[in-house]
Amino acid sequence: MPEEVERFKSIFSQLSADLLPEDYQSYWVTRHGTKRLIAWSSTMLPGNNGTPNYIIATGIDITEREQLEKALLNISSREQRRIGQDLHDGLGQHLTGIAFMAKVHEAKLTEKCVAEASDAAKIVRLVNEAIHKTRELARGLLPVVSDAHGLMSALQLWAAEVEDIFGISCRFDCEPAVLIYDDAMATHLYHIAQEAVNNALKHGHACKILIRLTAENERGMLVVSDDGGGIGEIRGNSHGMGLHIMNYRAGMIGGTLEVAPEPPRGTTVTCIFPLKAGR
Repeated sequence: MPEEVERFKSIFSQLSADLLPEDYQSYWVTRHGTKRLIAWSSTMLPGNNGTPNYIIATGIDITEREQLEKALLNISSREQRRIGQDLHDGLGQHLTGIAFMAKVHEAKLTEKCVAEASDAAKIVRLVNEAIHKTRELARGLLPVVSDAHGLMSALQLWAAEVEDIFGISCRFDCEPAVLIYDDAMATHLYHIAQEAVNNALKHGHACKILIRLTAENERGMLVVSDDGGGIGEIRGNSHGMGLHIMNYRAGMIGGTLEVAPEPPRGTTVTCIFPLKAGR
C-alpha cells in the first residue's frame, strides 16, 4: 500500500541505527485486492564493516485473530453493559420498592409501640445498604451513561474517587466540553484513562495526576499525565495485559496510543482518536 511505504522506510532506518522495534503491524494487499493485517518482526544482519547487509523480516497474517479479538471484546462490552443496566433498572428498582414497603411497615409498628419496630428499622437499613451496593456494582459495569456528556461526567467522578480513596491530587480538565456521541468509543476512552491512572498509582506511585480531554479539527485527545517514577516500570511490563488492552482499545476506536516520559519526572499517556459527528 502506498501509505505504508514511509512507515517501512522509518522501520528500516531504525533497524540500520540498531533501534530495533519489538514488533509492528501493517496491511498487505493481496493480488485479489483484499487487505490483510500482518504482524512483523525483523532483525538485521551486519556486514564486516558494521553496516547492515541484510534485513530479515518475518510476517504472520493475524487478520482473523484481530477480527476475533474485536468480536470478543464487543461481545464482552455488550454483555457487561446489559448486566449493569439490569442491575440498575431491575434489581435496584425492585430493592427500592422493598425498602419503601419496609419503611411503611416500620412506621406502622412504631405508631403501635410494638417492640418489633426496631427489627423493621434494621430491615430498612439492610435493604438500603443492598441498594447502595447494587448501584456501585452497576456503575462499575456501566461507568459511562448513554449521553454525549457521559464520558466527561464519568471521568470527573473517577478523578474525585481517586482523590478520596488514595489521598492524592487527581484532576479532570475538559474546557471546552468534548461531546462523544458514540457510546462504545466513550466506554473505551474511559477504560484507557482508568488503566493509565491505575498504572500511575501502582507503578509510578504518583502524587499528582491530570486527566485532560480536548478536541480540535475533528480529532480528540485524551491525555493522562502524572508526576510518578516514570515509564521504566511500565516499559518493563510492556508485555502485560494492561498496556496491551489500552493499545487494543485505542485501535478499536481508530485511534493511536503513546506512552512517553513527562519531564522532569512522570509519565504521559496520550490517546488520539477521530471524533464522530453527533446523531
